[in-house]
Order: sequence, then C-alpha cells, then structure tokens
Amino acid sequence: MRWEGRSLSLEDPSALPGMGKLAGFVRTVRTPDFAGVTFHEVHCRSALNKVPGNSPMPFGWTINPYRGCTHGCVYCFARNTHTYLEFDAGHDFDTQIVVKINIGEVLRKEVGALRWAHEHVAMGTNTDPYQRAEGRYRLMPAIISALADSGTPFSILTKGTVLARDLHLLAAAGASVPVGMGVSLALLDAELHATLEPGTPTPRARLDLLRRIRAAGLPCGVFIAPVLPYLTDSPEQIAQLVAELADAGATGVSGIGLHLRPGAREWFFGWLSRTRPDLVVPYQRLYSRGANLPGEYRRELSARISAACADAGLGSSAGPALSGEENPLRGVPGDRDSSFPRGSLPDRAGRGESAHQTQPSLFEPITQRDDGGRPVG
Repeated sequence: MRWEGRSLSLEDPSALPGMGKLAGFVRTVRTPDFAGVTFHEVHCRSALNKVPGNSPMPFGWTINPYRGCTHGCVYCFARNTHTYLEFDAGHDFDTQIVVKINIGEVLRKEVGALRWAHEHVAMGTNTDPYQRAEGRYRLMPAIISALADSGTPFSILTKGTVLARDLHLLAAAGASVPVGMGVSLALLDAELHATLEPGTPTPRARLDLLRRIRAAGLPCGVFIAPVLPYLTDSPEQIAQLVAELADAGATGVSGIGLHLRPGAREWFFGWLSRTRPDLVVPYQRLYSRGANLPGEYRRELSARISAACADAGLGSSAGPALSGEENPLRGVPGDRDSSFPRGSLPDRAGRGESAHQTQPSLFEPITQRDDGGRPVG
C-alpha cells in the first residue's frame, strides 16, 4: 500500500479546519486504497480516557485509537464527538479519521505507573478499533500487549473482521488477564445492511468472526444493536438472528433499541427520508421526547429478545452476577436498565480477584478530553 503524506512541525495551512492546530498533529495521509478518506495522524498525550461519573457504562476507562469511523453507520451515536475537532457529524465523521499513531507506547507508560489500579478498560465504545484502517496502522497489537503485560482486564466491542488478525494475541492475553469480547450485529438483511452500515463487514462475515473468536477459546457476547423500529424489530427477525448467533457460538445476547443523540439524529433522519420516507413521521413520534425510545417500546423489545434467547438456549444478558437493579455493571446508551451480554465483559469473578484489582483506584482523576484538550461528553 502506498501512503502519501508529509511531515508537519508547524501549523499546516492546507489542513482541514481544526486539524492544523491539533495538538500532536504529524501529517495528513490520503491513499487510493481508501478512496475519499483522509487520515490525520497525531501523537496523543494520553491513551486512557476517564468515563464521566454519571455515565451508565459498567467501566471507568476507555481507549479510542481512532476518532471518526469508516464503517459509516448512519445511526452511530458517537457522530457528534467529531464536531469537537471542527468537523461535521455526518460525512466528515465517515471520511476524516484521526489516527493516534503512538497510542501503544503512551498506554504502556500509563498502565505501568504505580498509581494505576488495573481497572477494566473498554474499547469499541465510541469508534471501532477494528475499522478497516486498523489493517494498515496495526495499533491494536501494541494496545493488547500493554494491557495484558500490566495485568489490566479489558474488553473489545467491534463490527470489524480485522480483529481475526489478532486472535492469537487476544487468546494469549486471555490466559493471563480477564478479557471480554463483543460483536455488534443487528440484522441479517444484506440490502438494508448495504445502506445502513455501508463500510462494515457483512452480517455473514461477522457471524464467521464470532465463530473464529469462540474457536480461539474466547467468550463472545453479541449486541443486537441498534434495533430499528419497523425495520429490524419484528419477533420473526429477532428470532432468526438469535438462532444464527446461537449456532455461531455466542455466549450471550442482549439488544438495544436505536438511540438518536444530536448529530446522529440528523444524519439518520436524512437517511430515513431517502430510503424509507414512509417511516419519517412514525420515527418523529417515537423520538418526540428526545434520544431514547419510549419505555413501553424498550420493555416490549427486551421481552422479544429474551423469548428468542430462551428458545435458542442462550442467556440474554451477562447472567445473574451482572444483572439486577443493584448491579453496578449495568446500563447502555439509551437504556440504563439493559445489560451487557454474557462474555462481553471481563469475568473477574471467574478468575478470582487479585490484590491490585481489589484496591481502590489511585490513578489521578482526570476529565475525559479529546486530543485538543476539550472535554468529551
């Protein structure tokens, strides 16, 4: 692959808005192999992001090797974070990708510090670490080894089949630290997939990835996410998908209805008006009160998924140890009552808590920020 770019030590007058002054900016790269996509390589100052205290997420730290995502999922809730870089939440999110090329070495220093408390670190919660560019940049092997070598439990959620390249590393890491693996797959319809998530591997390719993860001896929970009202939420569609997931070896399944935050909302409704104009008004009614689906709809969706999982012999959530109203490992965007699927979170209980895992966090608290120093919501 021929990568064309130029090193920069000062502000780049030809860079897109916000990039010329981006802290740690190295160069801009374009290649015929990624037609229409521009990569902005940066040196990050920190690899670990602290999750805000009011978040429903069941982990305190995340890692995002990339900002923006070539998957092009029209519903992606992370779209609005691109506006912090003076990009737009639509086309730019899909085509202007920030790559933290030194993230592996920065992470190794952070998790090697004496004050690091070896807390669960999650990846794939904002943009996908195994989007197609990872095949070229190869950032994840260094991240995996830094976490495993430091005794830090971690989880990965992805739609990307590039992950198969690192299965040997993930299996080795899983022998020494708790590892959770998750795949996101919400539909089997190839035609709908092509317009809804145009840059992602096909549903069949992701089912094959699930099989390969399980064959490597790793757990793998599947998020049926997001479920789209009137498009992918019928009992028959859900039952067929869950049956396929069970056949592929999923350790657990949970589902999440479509969550439309600002940025994602406008982009999604644009797609909907082009592809299914008959659904625009029904969706406007469903989301008239904000980003979340009505509680009644969420409860009905949960019942459908639970019934399909029971028929397929699958647990719908992370299991009794990670379920219930008092459980802290609970909650996802758009539904604080939902659980992560079994296998998608590190199973500390199964391995036993080590001394450093039971200590309170001594890592100095920080606010989650982008690489320009601006707070990330």
